[in-house]
Amino acid sequence: MEKVLLQKEYLLNASKSILFNCLSTPSGLSEWFADDVNIRNEVYTFKWDDSEEEAKLITKKRDEYIKFKWLDDEDDDSYFDMRIRIDAMTGETALIVNDYVDEDEIEESSLLWDSLVDNLRRILGC
Repeated sequence: MEKVLLQKEYLLNASKSILFNCLSTPSGLSEWFADDVNIRNEVYTFKWDDSEEEAKLITKKRDEYIKFKWLDDEDDDSYFDMRIRIDAMTGETALIVNDYVDEDEIEESSLLWDSLVDNLRRILGC
């Protein structure tokens, strides 16, 4: 099945550096994204209850973005990334999520990201 781009934007009341720490470090990610996260040789292992998934770090730029590719995903062009954008006019911080998902999983994936970012908001206190 062909993957489609799901793009979500969330306004967060947090500094770029604190938000980037939550997006890129095992301790930050394990607070909101997964139950436990480990890194070895640029491969992040995400653990939830009974499941475990591995994603390769493709690229990152401090305080701006981080991009991953799930290792078990056969689609070479798919990835997910999280970007931080500061609005020049308002100064608001936005988290932009780009995730390639199966076409029949758009709604489920969208709700999952909403739930994950709600967890992130609680961690950040915003």
